[in-house]
Amino acid sequence: MNPDLIFALQLLLAHLITDFLFQSRSWIKQKREKKAASVFLYVHAVLAGLLTYVIVQDWSLWLVPVIISVTHFGIDLWKLHQESDNLRYFLIDQALHLLVLFILWISVTQNWGEVLPFITSLLASEVFLVYLTGYLIVIFPIGFIIGKATRRWQKEIKKEDGIKSLAKAGRYIGIFERILVLTFILTNNFSAIGFLIAAKSILRFSDKSKSGARKQTEYVLIGTLMSFALTIIIGFLMRVLVL
Repeated sequence: MNPDLIFALQLLLAHLITDFLFQSRSWIKQKREKKAASVFLYVHAVLAGLLTYVIVQDWSLWLVPVIISVTHFGIDLWKLHQESDNLRYFLIDQALHLLVLFILWISVTQNWGEVLPFITSLLASEVFLVYLTGYLIVIFPIGFIIGKATRRWQKEIKKEDGIKSLAKAGRYIGIFERILVLTFILTNNFSAIGFLIAAKSILRFSDKSKSGARKQTEYVLIGTLMSFALTIIIGFLMRVLVL
């Protein structure tokens, strides 16, 4: 295996173990309460660097764990001062940690000169552009098309039934649904699409005894069929372009 890849995996493994395995809920709670006064914040930061040093096993790279400990402390302290520990700040926190690891990896392996050519070749790759464009289409434009096409029925159901669903739940269900369908098509797992349809058919959005149950079922069925049909069309167009 490529030594540069091994080093990257070692850095990532140390981060995952530190942030998700060796950090209990009690540590997180105390850090949020005491912030810079929390002893666990310092322990966690030192552990991030120490574990990296042990996993990498290159004792000449002592500056790497030092930088990881210092930056880990700073990033975590920034996160602790935010109003809430929501998904947005979690993703920013993880992105900053990974950015530090990437900079350290590229500095140690001396791959600075490879970054720009790699990005250039990626953007010039027909396969990459087709895949990126295809997934973006099924995630965003198709979702808007389905939403606008079924809006009148959605208003009718809400007016008649009065039951509120989870905020944006249908949108996210549709996005992951289309990602799965497109992936199944591109990997020749067509039978899995049928399994996905069967799995979704067991869902019940309202009790059958309610007056609007039939309309709601028809609305979900229309949206599902539109979602599947458009994604399948995009998937086969992508296969034609890349094969």
